[in-house]
Amino acid sequence: MSKLENLIAELKLAGLEAALSRQMENPQYRDLPFEDRLLQLLQAESAERLSRKIKRNMAQAKFKDLNARVEDIDYTIPRGLDKSAMLSLISGEYLNKKQNILITGPTGTGKSFIAQALANMVVRDGLTARYYRLPRLMDEMKLARLDGTYVKGLNKIAKYNLLILDDFGINPLTTDDANDLLEVIEDRAGISSVIVTSQLPVDRWYDYLNNDTVADAILDRLLHSSHKIKLKGESIRKIQADNA
Repeated sequence: MSKLENLIAELKLAGLEAALSRQMENPQYRDLPFEDRLLQLLQAESAERLSRKIKRNMAQAKFKDLNARVEDIDYTIPRGLDKSAMLSLISGEYLNKKQNILITGPTGTGKSFIAQALANMVVRDGLTARYYRLPRLMDEMKLARLDGTYVKGLNKIAKYNLLILDDFGINPLTTDDANDLLEVIEDRAGISSVIVTSQLPVDRWYDYLNNDTVADAILDRLLHSSHKIKLKGESIRKIQADNA
């Protein structure tokens, strides 16, 4: 192994190493200016690093549906999904503006799929996301209080570029749960985005939270400058079964 190969291995430049090997094996590269060859090597290394980052971020996102992608969102199903509004969200502008997305509708209308598809796009763009079913997050917060990792857990959640809270309203919240949810939302207000999915219409969220002070605080932060997707209709699985 040459000194150059040793140095590349030491610096862990896997993308550059593979690209250099291709250049060495192809005589056509000899006619390229040094700057062009170097640029291609650095671009290969950059692409390799981004690929590893996306793979790592995808694993930590904990998506329930790894196949949820914006390319596969079906706009032909009659459920009130506006394609132009979705294309605006897919562009990611809401993320740059630190805005939230609230997706409501009956069971089976694709709320979770749409949320995860949008988050999948965020991860593919090199950013971070985290999926939680709200009941599971509340359970984790309870355990964190007991084992002394509560603040650490909050700080970790706050760092994600996008947070999905799925199944909001499906289980009753205790007073502690509502306070924990406020802490999570407060850490992200005006800093990063949240996608919330719920079977409950937004106008019933206040009663669901069952605490006037906490409800006011949570909804003020969630609803401010948010995008609302109101789905309707039958379960997609039922529609597909009927059409099979």
